[in-house]
Amino acid sequence: MSLFFDDIRVGQEFQSGSQLVNRDDILDFAKVFDPNPFHSDDEAARAVGYPGIMASGLHTLSLSFRLFFDLHLWDDSVMPSPGIDKVRWLKPLYGGQEIRIKATVIEVTASRSKSDRGIVRLLHETMETASQDVIFTAEGLHRLRRRLA
Repeated sequence: MSLFFDDIRVGQEFQSGSQLVNRDDILDFAKVFDPNPFHSDDEAARAVGYPGIMASGLHTLSLSFRLFFDLHLWDDSVMPSPGIDKVRWLKPLYGGQEIRIKATVIEVTASRSKSDRGIVRLLHETMETASQDVIFTAEGLHRLRRRLA
């Protein structure tokens, strides 16, 4: 069942399943999208104080939002997003770690100019599954259609 703007309330929480991130995924993403050496070379990562290569922050963000959208919460009501606020990478993501997300509704705002939609602001938190440490946060703005009368 797809949710619409009218179904969403502040305080609602949504949680994903988990996904294992492997070293090859990190290397592949870095090669195409973020060629900083600490994402593809263990020595370069150690030179900046990390035990080995880590996922690009953009990779972590992409994985996080993929896990969220895999919940299929609002497939029938989602519209293009106006943005993402307060993006923070709190801890690195390494190969062999598993992540999951929790998304909490923090604001629901009906459009003043278009009565058929509204914006839902969610705090997206990505956790490393074993430790439950939050490694990434962002506030996603999701534009959703309202239910038709």
